[in-house]
Amino acid sequence: MAVPVLELKNVFKEYGGEVPYLALKGINLKINEGELVSIIGPSGSGKSTLMHILGCLDKPTSGEVLVEGKHASKMGEDELSQVRLNSLGFVFQAFNLASTLSVFKNVELPLLINETGEARREVIVNKCLQTVQLSGKKQNFPSQLSGGEKQRVAIARALSNDPKIILADEPTGNLDSHSSKPIMEFITNLSKKHGKTVILVTHDAHIAAMAERIISIKDGKIEKDVKRGRK
Repeated sequence: MAVPVLELKNVFKEYGGEVPYLALKGINLKINEGELVSIIGPSGSGKSTLMHILGCLDKPTSGEVLVEGKHASKMGEDELSQVRLNSLGFVFQAFNLASTLSVFKNVELPLLINETGEARREVIVNKCLQTVQLSGKKQNFPSQLSGGEKQRVAIARALSNDPKIILADEPTGNLDSHSSKPIMEFITNLSKKHGKTVILVTHDAHIAAMAERIISIKDGKIEKDVKRGRK
């Protein structure tokens, strides 16, 4: 039987303070290779916390997190950094591009961190920019791009180290409806055409409906987990 690429076992997440807040309450979840999954819920439901746990950006208070069968919840920060660099790609609502770097240099950043050779970096970056149809903009700076183009650069950057898993947190949240449609096509095609495991975190039911599996979260618990099959 195939090992899930991501698995949570009885995960709880509590935030401290004068009044402790339990954001996740015993989450059990398996996500398999190549799945296109949306996680949907209202503000305060725990969906962003769940994304941070799945993406190894935060650790659970208790429970286990496994990435490609490895116990990420037991790793130190150096090991977690390598998992995030090599197994996970992130697309954020705010794009998170370096304003002083060109499009090419933004996409190249993860490869530099991974100490990939210069010739190989150029091949990979050009391929990633071709995938998001931005080959003609590689010398532009973020300030010279539209919102949709910035998000396409962020997708290219997420692909640069060829991760198995892409996590997209409200990827169209800063875009108008005209720009949102092609971005969602790029993201969903990462699963449908390129075999990536894609996890979308959204509050938008229309965005969530583009996935083949919809996980609804409410009050820190999984309320529904519906598989609809690939479209």
